[in-house]
Amino acid sequence: MTRPWLSHYPAGVPHDVDPDQYRSLAALLEGSFRKHARQPVSVCMEHWMSYGELDEHSAAVGAWLQSQGLVQGDRVAVMLPNVPQFLVVMAAIVRAGFTAVNVNPLYTSRELEHQLSDSGAKGIVILENFAATLEEVIDRTPVNVVVVASLGDMLGFWNGRWLTFAVRHLAKMVPPYKLPLSSPGGHRTITSFRKALQQGAGLSLKPSQASLDSVAFLQYTGGTTGLSKGAILTHRNIIAAILQAEAWFQPAVARVGDVRTVNAIAALPLYHIFALTLSLLAIRWGSHMTLIPNPRDIPKVVATLKRRPFHILPAVNTLFNALLQDPQFRQLDFSTLVLSQAGGMAASEGTARQWLAVTGCPMIEGWGMSETCAIGTNNPVTLQSFSGTIGLPLPGIDVAIKDDHGANVPAGASGEITIKGPNVMHGYYNQPEETASAFTPDGYMRTGDIGIMDEQGYTRIVDRKKDMILVSGFNVFPNELENVVSLCPGVLECAAIGVPDEKQGESVKIFVVRSDPTLSEDDVARYCHDNLTGYKRPKYIEFRDELPKTNVGKILRRALRNAA
Repeated sequence: MTRPWLSHYPAGVPHDVDPDQYRSLAALLEGSFRKHARQPVSVCMEHWMSYGELDEHSAAVGAWLQSQGLVQGDRVAVMLPNVPQFLVVMAAIVRAGFTAVNVNPLYTSRELEHQLSDSGAKGIVILENFAATLEEVIDRTPVNVVVVASLGDMLGFWNGRWLTFAVRHLAKMVPPYKLPLSSPGGHRTITSFRKALQQGAGLSLKPSQASLDSVAFLQYTGGTTGLSKGAILTHRNIIAAILQAEAWFQPAVARVGDVRTVNAIAALPLYHIFALTLSLLAIRWGSHMTLIPNPRDIPKVVATLKRRPFHILPAVNTLFNALLQDPQFRQLDFSTLVLSQAGGMAASEGTARQWLAVTGCPMIEGWGMSETCAIGTNNPVTLQSFSGTIGLPLPGIDVAIKDDHGANVPAGASGEITIKGPNVMHGYYNQPEETASAFTPDGYMRTGDIGIMDEQGYTRIVDRKKDMILVSGFNVFPNELENVVSLCPGVLECAAIGVPDEKQGESVKIFVVRSDPTLSEDDVARYCHDNLTGYKRPKYIEFRDELPKTNVGKILRRALRNAA
């Protein structure tokens, strides 16, 4: 196919990348650890970690996991916020030859049970704040190896111990829990992160046998059945995405000079594919990340930004907007900021204009999915204003706009956005039917987004073929919500849609037909609170006598959206 976008690439950006230059993702990580051993890799609450320390700690944790009977290819779940332990555990899993399964720390027990069971995870590393959730479901999962971390484990001896004490006893953010040692599959081990790190230091890490075609991550996303499904991301997929992002961002970071001095702000959760890919890019560069465990505390985020120059700020539109509302943010020094990367959700032109006025650094919007390692299209980083499009396909990527029959449509016509490239997943874990339906006969992945590509190769999203709701950059699938709410006592049937929200992009609205006339909004809200993580909970609940349906009884969500 023709690639009109290539002639519009910024100077110096290559047309392709070569992921085969590495044997595996472990080789990329270990090479960077050795090369930049004395450089800082992260700072969190003013505690620094070097690449040498990340090398040492991840080798120890990886060796300890291997000593627990886990074998190459086994899945290990990670349920941690943005703290140094995340980087250590992620690198440990990859270097030991296992597959990482990233889990949202705010998941409810129902959501956690599905992800652990579906992935077949045999191990999990979890912050103690969320261990009570694990306790509820662990006996219904294959997990036999549990590592429990505390917030301050890697934040210095005195400061770390104080933080852990404060979180446990003053803020009371660690609910009581008791994880059982017996399990349906045999004996279960429960070990503290500090003990695993200490014991692993006396062991030798067996080198990973993974190849570029081995599975590096199972990244969970929504499913049409209402249950999330794991996108199979291989070592080649991840490496390709790192190299594609590196190539595209080069014109921006070139303004910094030595890329090793770049300070990237990691406020987005690292379990999210957008932040995960960018964190791996920082490691490839030998630069460092400022880890922000709680991005919802905007005053603390601003205070962190004030401490030292920062160069790259990836965020969803919601976070950009929240920062702009803080008076102290507007007083910061933005002279070093070279890249404000927007992704995860549609960027607002109004927010983009304000951001440019305040910071002098334009928001650069991109588009990607969990299935594509967050990489797909991006606006050139040399742009000086907001384009209103999702940009051009990145190096090595083909994007085609197709009709319902799989044929390419001409420039300027709308159709489904489809994508092909070395960063695109191999399929969904243990979901052959979902995998088959996700790809066209000529190998393009269907995205469910409806877009228009112009003659230069810029694409604009105009609608979503799927009914997915996008809340602050997180995918929320109506089927899942409806499955959960339908189990609420007193609910006859229900339907979920997304409605515009200035702060979040979209909010969830639930329409409910009652079987019990005494059912109240508070009843439904409490049920959703107990069974859905925060961003999936409905902001609006409306009772109706009936729902609009097709002749065959399918609920017409579009009619509900039009009425909303």
